[in-house]
Amino acid sequence: MNFSYLFDPEHWDLGAPGGFPQLILSHLGYSALGLLLGVIIALPVGLYIGHTGRGSFLAINAGNAGRSLPTLGLLMLMVTLLGLGLLPVLIALTVLVVPPILTSTYAGMRAVDHGVVDAAKGMGMRPWQVLTRVEFPMALPVIMGGFRSAALQVIATATVAASVGLGGLGRLLIDGLAVNDYSRVLAGAVVVAVLAVVLDLILALVQRWVVSPGLSGRRVRSAAVTTATT
Repeated sequence: MNFSYLFDPEHWDLGAPGGFPQLILSHLGYSALGLLLGVIIALPVGLYIGHTGRGSFLAINAGNAGRSLPTLGLLMLMVTLLGLGLLPVLIALTVLVVPPILTSTYAGMRAVDHGVVDAAKGMGMRPWQVLTRVEFPMALPVIMGGFRSAALQVIATATVAASVGLGGLGRLLIDGLAVNDYSRVLAGAVVVAVLAVVLDLILALVQRWVVSPGLSGRRVRSAAVTTATT
């Protein structure tokens, strides 16, 4: 394997047009926008369905539909309808993000112990208080799992932006194949893979920070260690 393109210092120059820093930033930008739109759409819908139990067929079938829908085909359809630009890419990435977040939110909400919910209602909590103070915090580990899955998918798939003339790390794949420069193609694939791994590690730390220790088991393990040492 030829890694010459990947380890060439000129391609890591911050000011170099088409260098790795610029491509990574644009790639992360497309991914972040797709994730943000997906969360705005899927999270409230998943919370509502999980809280009320209405429309559960939507959450169940959304995952199957999302896995079977070809992102590149959808992107080409959007380009045909809307023309070139950022909008078709964002639509394709958002459609990719919505199913895992929607299904994980619904699954997390439905997995909450009904006894805890009934106890919260018995204490006089209003429905929105039960949702925000009881159900959502307890469902957060599952929701974060779906978000991490969506983030990895969108990071890997955002390379399709280059196929409609935009930037991102997909430029290395498209341009490298066009001129038979497989060192450039390999560099693009490696950087995308490393970026996905780094992002997942960051999200794992975020999940550890936002999820209650009682739900993640950290408090139990900490108490067990303390007991063992004493």
